Amino acid sequence: MARRLDAYRVGRIGYDEAHALQERVVAARTQGAIGDTLLLLEHPPTITLGRAAKEEHLLLDRQRLVEQGVGVHDIGRGGDVTYHGPGQLVGYPIVDLKPDRQDVRKYVWSLEETMIRLAADHGITAERLEGFNGTWIEPHGFRPRKIGAVGVRISRWVTMHGFAFNIDPNMGHFGLIVPCGIQGKGVASLAGELDEVPEWATVETAAGEHFARLHESDLVWHDGVPELD
Repeated sequence: MARRLDAYRVGRIGYDEAHALQERVVAARTQGAIGDTLLLLEHPPTITLGRAAKEEHLLLDRQRLVEQGVGVHDIGRGGDVTYHGPGQLVGYPIVDLKPDRQDVRKYVWSLEETMIRLAADHGITAERLEGFNGTWIEPHGFRPRKIGAVGVRISRWVTMHGFAFNIDPNMGHFGLIVPCGIQGKGVASLAGELDEVPEWATVETAAGEHFARLHESDLVWHDGVPELD
């Protein structure tokens, strides 16, 4: 029997609020009170620093970033420095990988594959780049550029955090950081690769469908946030 995946169109939400929501959903999933859940949303301008982040990968000090309207958050996911903002689709799958999906590499692969398929929906070839997480355009070219980032935390085999796919973000904001701590590589978006920017809802729906298919789950859509006791 196929699993069920409840996907929520959350809309724009502040990072702190979204993080607290994730933690509540993770707790409910860990307790078995709810099933697998996918939160799809976008953040206001935000920089997050994962467990491997280096302060020098912020190209402005924290106070100046805040003065420019960019939030800065130290968080518990893997990885380095990442930018989130309007025009970037963020997916937070909160799924229990037990009993038959207990493979971290395969799970990260599924996040990357979701974004590879999102790019392919619009005629863009995106691939993996050996030695780096995420999804890349022309990974073996003169200057590979990253269209999708991945960062996860897994506790008791329940996942948290997830992927970020660039539809039409403010590309200048990526210049505030060394994205993912990777020097000498660029950043891409659908808007920068296409003549017309796809509708947000089209990409959002496809993201849920691709992820559900990769996890052999029946997809059920909701608007807003999960109702938790």
